[in-house]
Amino acid sequence: MPAGRPPGRVHLRPGEVFMVVGFLASRTGRWLRIVTGAGMVLGGLASGTSRGAAVALAGLGPLVAGTLDLVLIAPLFGLPMRGEDLRRELGVEEEAPLLNGFQYPATRATSTTLH
Repeated sequence: MPAGRPPGRVHLRPGEVFMVVGFLASRTGRWLRIVTGAGMVLGGLASGTSRGAAVALAGLGPLVAGTLDLVLIAPLFGLPMRGEDLRRELGVEEEAPLLNGFQYPATRATSTTLH
């Protein structure tokens, strides 16, 4: 172990920090935060205890942040919080929307003609 480092501490180099923040801003990272937050909310509420309610409340953070495309830890490293601005600053190419390929139902009825 290098001298001067307390044991058990994790040190990330600047490039590694940008990799972690970039992942959180990515489509996969957003889905991971949404699913994790939803699991915490559902699990906390299902427990029916005050500790479970605290877990559910804490789960709202990643759930809402992932849904609104916010990376709440990015400002700690001098980066923008909004996902779109963050991806632009990190040089990550624009990704597809969160629900890629989702088609809204037709707004007008289509007639089926049989010949």
